[in-house]
Amino acid sequence: MRKIDVVKGLLPATVVAGERGEAFAPSNIALCKYWGKRDRELNLPINASLSVSLAHLGSHTIVTESDTGADRVVLNGIEQSTDSKFARKVVEFVSLFRGDLQQPVLVSTENNIPTAAGLASSASGFAALMLALNQFYNLNLTDIELSACARMGSGSASRSIFTGFVEWQMGHRDDGMDSHAIVLDKPWPDLRIGLVKVTTAEKKVDSRAGMQRTVESAHLYQSWPLQAAADLEKLHLAIGQQDFMLLGETAEQNALSMHATMIASWPPLLYWQPESVAAMHKVWDLRAQGLQVYFTMDAGPNIKLLFQQQDEAALLEAFPELEVVAPFSS
Repeated sequence: MRKIDVVKGLLPATVVAGERGEAFAPSNIALCKYWGKRDRELNLPINASLSVSLAHLGSHTIVTESDTGADRVVLNGIEQSTDSKFARKVVEFVSLFRGDLQQPVLVSTENNIPTAAGLASSASGFAALMLALNQFYNLNLTDIELSACARMGSGSASRSIFTGFVEWQMGHRDDGMDSHAIVLDKPWPDLRIGLVKVTTAEKKVDSRAGMQRTVESAHLYQSWPLQAAADLEKLHLAIGQQDFMLLGETAEQNALSMHATMIASWPPLLYWQPESVAAMHKVWDLRAQGLQVYFTMDAGPNIKLLFQQQDEAALLEAFPELEVVAPFSS
């Protein structure tokens, strides 16, 4: 089934543009990872996943009518070439929702996190774009529909429609409309996320290509859906009981298990840099000394630390450049 056919059923009979659509969406860090698709066209996942949003870190997007007679895409103040990969993906996504309306648009996005560096910028980017398009075209989509549609731009964007702990349900329908995110209303005020930025350079192999390579060539991948399902149950328990040790252990093992499938791919897919491995060893050393800190990492070299507010000073001493996020701060 094609994206355009699914979206067509959600659009009003006549799409009418307003003056402006504007939205912010947070990036998110998956504690139980999404890795592998059952449908590449619709970005339908092989396993359910669970994330926590990154508060103020994410994407702010504005959609207005273009005054040049052509679609325009601006990223962080720089106009993108119409044939660039980024601009093509954005325009293709916009075209799903404007129906028969031929009016060109200007899409301007500001990311306060590095783009395409394994810090989930595509998740926040497509979520913010979806929210802005919903406003600009007066689509009046529900939160569930917004999540399912954002998923068609970037799988993890389904989770960035919401804040806090968010589960992306894998779904089973062919049209994917049951594959969307839901909020877990379980605030954890003391939880902290620390970003260890090894590099902000764009990845040589993007997540989409890396995912497909893993599914097609890594025999080790066969165990991944079972691992993810078991980890998801543990995370629900940890969040419900605010059991930090269980949360940290599960998230760290889940991340390493996902990266193990990548390393077992052919050609091998290793996103780690020497600084990534050094950070992992530092975390393990700190934990051996009694400090409760764990890590997770997405498809990229950057490390994300999980710890509690009481240990923030100790972590800043160990990682002086650490950027600390309080996901549940008011």
